[in-house]
Amino acid sequence: MRRVARPLFILSLLSLPLFGAAAQADAIAVEGAQVRAVPPGSATTAAFMTLTNPGETDLALVGGASPLAGHLELHHHMMVDGVMQMRRVEAIPLPAGETVRLAPGGWHLMMFELAATPAEGERVALTLTLDNGETLTVDAPVQRVQPMEMKGDEKGTH
Repeated sequence: MRRVARPLFILSLLSLPLFGAAAQADAIAVEGAQVRAVPPGSATTAAFMTLTNPGETDLALVGGASPLAGHLELHHHMMVDGVMQMRRVEAIPLPAGETVRLAPGGWHLMMFELAATPAEGERVALTLTLDNGETLTVDAPVQRVQPMEMKGDEKGTH
């Protein structure tokens, strides 16, 4: 019986990369990441991007970090009694098979207690944490970000 077990064990080890590749194929895709350039002395900035969940399981962005910021929070703009307000949220939903846009006037990442003023053309490292425990590392350029027309889009999906 030992002769049969060893080849099966070796075969199972050889197939591990195939399963790993399949898992990576369902990873969240990050596009268009950018950090807002701000005037010298600013204590906060924001990060924006488009996140696509190609998998079959709903996920959520639940946190993040950056060496640039003392702390990072998830935020969303929403209409409250006819006034657009920015609110901290515990999670940004990433529904299976959908794309969620983090943009001015909607979902975004707020970065507080900046270690330095992010200058246009620099790059900022971001680590995003998903509700399944996975993390994504993003290298985002610092750019001037034009404000978008706020339409009160509660979902932030496109």
